Amino acid sequence: MVTLTGSNLATASAVTFGAAAVPFTVVSDTQITAVAPAGAAGPVTVTVTTAGGTGPGLTYTRVAAPGI
Repeated sequence: MVTLTGSNLATASAVTFGAAAVPFTVVSDTQITAVAPAGAAGPVTVTVTTAGGTGPGLTYTRVAAPGI
């Protein structure tokens, strides 16, 4: 679970990690929680789409699972 913070998030209609749309919950006008999808380690752009449009996105960095 990832918490996204910003402004004017109450009208969010989509959250994407790269090209993957993910399930999310609008907690408030300034906070969304989203499920980060599995994927290769490295950076991925996260975007939020609201009634005002799609934000330019921020970088989320996935880390590799620990080895045993």
